[in-house]
Amino acid sequence: MKKIISVFLLLSIALSGIMCLTGCGEGDKGNNYKTRSKTVSYAHFNTVSQIASYGDTSADEFESYVKTVDETLGYYHKLFDIYYEYSGVNNIRTINKNAGQNPVKVERELVDFLLYCKELYTLTRGKTNVMLGSVLKIWHDVRDEANDNLGYLTQGDLPSEETLREANEHTSIDSLIINEEDCTVYISDAKASLDVGAVAKGYVVEILYNKLVSAGADSVVLNIGGNIRTIGLKPDGEEWVSGITDPDNSSDSTIKCKISLGEGSIVTSGDYERYFVVGDKKYHHIIDPDTLMPATYFSAVSIITKDSALADALSTALFCMSYEEGLLLIKSIGGVEVIWIDTDYNMVTTDGVKIKD
Repeated sequence: MKKIISVFLLLSIALSGIMCLTGCGEGDKGNNYKTRSKTVSYAHFNTVSQIASYGDTSADEFESYVKTVDETLGYYHKLFDIYYEYSGVNNIRTINKNAGQNPVKVERELVDFLLYCKELYTLTRGKTNVMLGSVLKIWHDVRDEANDNLGYLTQGDLPSEETLREANEHTSIDSLIINEEDCTVYISDAKASLDVGAVAKGYVVEILYNKLVSAGADSVVLNIGGNIRTIGLKPDGEEWVSGITDPDNSSDSTIKCKISLGEGSIVTSGDYERYFVVGDKKYHHIIDPDTLMPATYFSAVSIITKDSALADALSTALFCMSYEEGLLLIKSIGGVEVIWIDTDYNMVTTDGVKIKD
């Protein structure tokens, strides 16, 4: 999957409220409201998920929220999986296996998701492209080899420019053909493949938000593998406080800054958690579709906006753009705030970011 996001919520009422590793319990007694939280290492999306509820939520209500998170993540994990197929489910893996052969009948939810991915391709000017699978697979394989070598490779282990360029011939978004009426998906290029990691998790987090709101949830924080989505505000009406990780591993502090966050989402793309080293150069996992190499503009880009799916897609897109390009893009969208941290660890933000002292 996409990135391990290094945004974490401090919540200010109790750090353990979102980072609780001991199951479900009541939180900080210094406040006039209850905290219930649970951390689960789900197999879904290969990530740790955390849910915290504040205020008058009963134990039964909270457990129903946890069940909703579990079941929803499980369902969409199967739909979006690029590595495995599941009995009774036609998923991304099934579509990729049938590339250049046959349309695949899929669930409506997968059709809706892939239609949204096409919209994001246009919105991000091709920087978020779920049809980049042929290129990303090459880098996936190299990272797997690096993992077997304690994170280190030699120059000869890197993919050649020729190999990457040849793979890039099979990344056209136009090869993804969706029949809405019949609920079928077809990849017309036999050498092309989907990789939805740049979008999938944020998309599901937004589905969770809508489900939990419909179930009556209020004053709740979701942390799905680092994709933060808040429901409402704190019970006292104050905004949440979120910490942005400092990508400089030599820094004395793990936090670059703290921000106020209302009801919305924050997602970060960074170069400092999933990478391998060749010589003294770091090769991370976020691939620029223009250069076909790990993007070099920034160390981290954080997106703050109402929609977690959009935040996820934009964090990848802006990580692969210059500051000037990214600023023009988010101004054209509206309702989006950004924190850029460059490779020298200097930070720039849009005007609407609420930095806390």
